Amino acid sequence: MRMTRTALAAAAMAALFSTTAAAQGARCGNTGSGFDAWVADFKQEAAANGVSRSVLDRAFSNVNYNVSTIRADRGQKSFKLSFDAFMKKRGGATIISRGKSMKRSNQALFASIERRFGVPAGPLIAIWGMETGFGSYMGKEHTLSAVSTLAYDCRRSDYFTDQLYAALQLVSEGYLNPNARGAAHGEIGQTQFLPRNVVRFGADGDGDGKVDMVGSRADALASTANFLRGHGWQPGQGYQPGEPNFAAIQGWNAASVYQQAIAYIGAQIDG
Repeated sequence: MRMTRTALAAAAMAALFSTTAAAQGARCGNTGSGFDAWVADFKQEAAANGVSRSVLDRAFSNVNYNVSTIRADRGQKSFKLSFDAFMKKRGGATIISRGKSMKRSNQALFASIERRFGVPAGPLIAIWGMETGFGSYMGKEHTLSAVSTLAYDCRRSDYFTDQLYAALQLVSEGYLNPNARGAAHGEIGQTQFLPRNVVRFGADGDGDGKVDMVGSRADALASTANFLRGHGWQPGQGYQPGEPNFAAIQGWNAASVYQQAIAYIGAQIDG
């Protein structure tokens, strides 16, 4: 998926699709039995909110209720582990070791990102390593099915309806292939951005005038730094629990053990 900086700026102003439509969602459900009817209702609603029929037809051409997504959404048990157990399960020691190597071999990139966004390498590498093993595995689920399933599901329908509108925006501009695959909740790319975060924080890190969250580590890492800056990151301040920038890390993931892992791994990498 690739997006120009101009398109990202326009998208960030929400000119194309109104996010208020998320509050008007079609009737949700907790099993797959009502999903097809929900899709039909949602397409009518989206068309009424300005999404073109051609975009809707392309976006929903291969959308199905995704049982794997629901299973993943209900089964996030690792976030309930102790810090030590979480680090062991997520391979924290390996991420630290590989992360130090990644920092050395990409010094110029991380220096450029820190100059631009004020975010040092450590927390970015921690996120990159924990999310996708440094881009080695970005997921196998059909992205639009995953986001649509969670928009239909009653647990967080409003939140993921907004994500679905963002995904449709990306499809309409040609930046998200309707057949794209990623993580179980519809996350995209090397640091696993949900569609709305691509729209809001996607940044060109390699200077080619485009944003490619999948194929460009520079773009994925710059976008992650931009996300943290957008969540209050203060250049030069600490990011451990109790320090000013830990709040920005909290914006990345709601699980406290995940937040602590980012801070710890980042500190080990930054030295």
